[in-house]
Amino acid sequence: MHSILDLDTYPIDKPQTPAWQALVDQCRAELAADGMFTLPGFMHPQIAEQAAHDLAPKFETESFRHERTHNIYFLKSLPALADDHPALSQFQTSNDTLCLDQMAGSAMARLYAWPDFATFLAAAMEMPVLYPMADPLAGVNVMSYQQGQALNWHFDRSEFTTTLLLQAPEQGGDFIYRTDLRHADDPNYDGVARLLNGHDPEVRSLTLTPGSLNVFRGKNTPHRVADVAGAKARVISVYSYFDRPGVVFSDEERIGFYGRSQ
Repeated sequence: MHSILDLDTYPIDKPQTPAWQALVDQCRAELAADGMFTLPGFMHPQIAEQAAHDLAPKFETESFRHERTHNIYFLKSLPALADDHPALSQFQTSNDTLCLDQMAGSAMARLYAWPDFATFLAAAMEMPVLYPMADPLAGVNVMSYQQGQALNWHFDRSEFTTTLLLQAPEQGGDFIYRTDLRHADDPNYDGVARLLNGHDPEVRSLTLTPGSLNVFRGKNTPHRVADVAGAKARVISVYSYFDRPGVVFSDEERIGFYGRSQ
């Protein structure tokens, strides 16, 4: 993995050593303070950029264009809210997606299957253990955002989201987020409405560089990707782990996310 990752700066291949523990402690502190941590250059930038280059033909011919109108919850309605409540404002999202079975042998697939990566993520998130998915499509996805495409405001279904940027666009594509806007015992619908109306002063923006690992609490931290402009796409890989082995998506979920079930 040394040929893919900067394991001198980020020694995740040495679990339980002082250097590994110091990195875990740093990540935990950043998660507590900001709802996320970022490791710039976690993957060697030239490896990340080459991976994006290698996938470009597949994006042209094999990717699934996921275009949808949605609210921040990705739900048709909420019993607690009237349909015209500002927290249910509608947005447009568009991206092109490649699945794990379309990147066999890639740096992203190798990283996903590497046990030390899951061990590190679990420790950073203070979870006992994490497992890769058994789903042949869903474990790693790579998303491309070309000019005019964007990922709009949403909450994630999972507690944590793990991404690694492969290619930055010429313009736009910043990661925009608002830490801990809601909690399990407080959905904060009025706060969500203020956010969507552009009246939340705690919204932040993060510009990632190729090879940067970013882990964030997407379940309670709404986030979006700013519109991309220019000839160069924003290309990012997303890694899905669970607290139990053997997780797979249903055929309905696969078709919704990827346009196919097999």
